[in-house]
Amino acid sequence: MWAGAANAAAIIMTLLDKSFARKKGARRIPEWKLFAAALMGGAFGMYITMRRIRHKTLHKRFMVGLPIIIVLQFFLVGAGVYCVQSAG
Repeated sequence: MWAGAANAAAIIMTLLDKSFARKKGARRIPEWKLFAAALMGGAFGMYITMRRIRHKTLHKRFMVGLPIIIVLQFFLVGAGVYCVQSAG
């Protein structure tokens, strides 16, 4: 449930930022907010969306950082599942 909501929020933020980028003088979503959404569980949805709409694909910070966040999140979830199963 949390992952779905976090990914939905990250996807919406990415689409909005792309829309704002096309409008001259529009306020953009700060990169730190995009990364915050990714860290809260939306990295996978954000990465796929950025690739599909070609948004920030030239920014190495996103194209390298988001996959690293995804791997770390999968590791943490896996470790959590392992701990719960081994304790029970």
